[in-house]
Amino acid sequence: MLSLAPAAASDAVGTPTLWLLTIGAVIGLLVLDFLVTRRPHEVSMKEAVAWSAFYVAIPVGFGVWLWTAHGSQTGVEYYTGYLVEKSLSVDNLFVFMLLLTAFAVPKQYQQRVLLIGVAGAIVLRGIFIALGAQLIATFSWAFLLFGVILLATAVKVLRDALSEADHEVDIASLRSVRLLRRFWPVTDDYRGTRMTVTEAGRRMLTPMALVVVAILGTDIVFAIDSVPAVYGITEDPYLVFATNAFALLGLRALYFVLQGALGSLKHLGHGLAAILAFIGVKLVLHWAHGVWTWVPEVPTLFSLGVILAILATATTTSLIAARREEERERVETPAS
Repeated sequence: MLSLAPAAASDAVGTPTLWLLTIGAVIGLLVLDFLVTRRPHEVSMKEAVAWSAFYVAIPVGFGVWLWTAHGSQTGVEYYTGYLVEKSLSVDNLFVFMLLLTAFAVPKQYQQRVLLIGVAGAIVLRGIFIALGAQLIATFSWAFLLFGVILLATAVKVLRDALSEADHEVDIASLRSVRLLRRFWPVTDDYRGTRMTVTEAGRRMLTPMALVVVAILGTDIVFAIDSVPAVYGITEDPYLVFATNAFALLGLRALYFVLQGALGSLKHLGHGLAAILAFIGVKLVLHWAHGVWTWVPEVPTLFSLGVILAILATATTTSLIAARREEERERVETPAS
């Protein structure tokens, strides 16, 4: 029978051996991706779909093993956390798309930039997960703090989604870029995948270094949002890490699959805001339950249903809105 509350940290399924195997697998997959992108090339849709399918099959299969070996409660928590992280990763991709466009990254170098961003994101998530686990173990109000962070993030995401202004990235305003340009000169063009070159005896950065730093900077912001979101599903640090790592590993390929569709998902921001708000409320209720036992908690299985419903609604309404916009443009455009 499914429990109504997330698994406690003391019931964590991550044994030292499983931790080592999982971290080793993640590192191995990153090395594989770096080997695949060693020779810069434009990614075809066939290649992107194949790699995306590969990176979806791995976490789905791993979830089946977790469900069989550790029970349905663990399985539901894992799949719910993975679904939340995969949803947030699509939002990551939208920001990556804006950065790659703003920096005019040539298509043959884009997957290398994305892969560096993914590797950095996994490292940062690992750090935040460890800090979050320690915070939860030490302070009972950590769930309240995480809940408030997610609710504040949900408000910001909703405001951005409701804004009719174009979401553009002003490169000159990025602090990381300003800092780098203050200390190092920057070349006017890309030099392959190299991030530094030596010209006239001077070490110079390339635009590749700037875009990598910009993406790593956004990784920090996304880690602050995503880690508390998964802790709202499960208190098990291993499941939090596994869902984060598996959701991030396939971003390189998923970017090229969804590149054309990202702009059509007009209501994605609304859906993500609703998901973050829901999990934020769930965390606050979990904290309140520890203080006043009469306060109800949100069952994990119910959370999975709510998240699936939100994603399905956001996707459906986005597709309908995109179709209506296409029909309106077709009517307004005079035939030649």
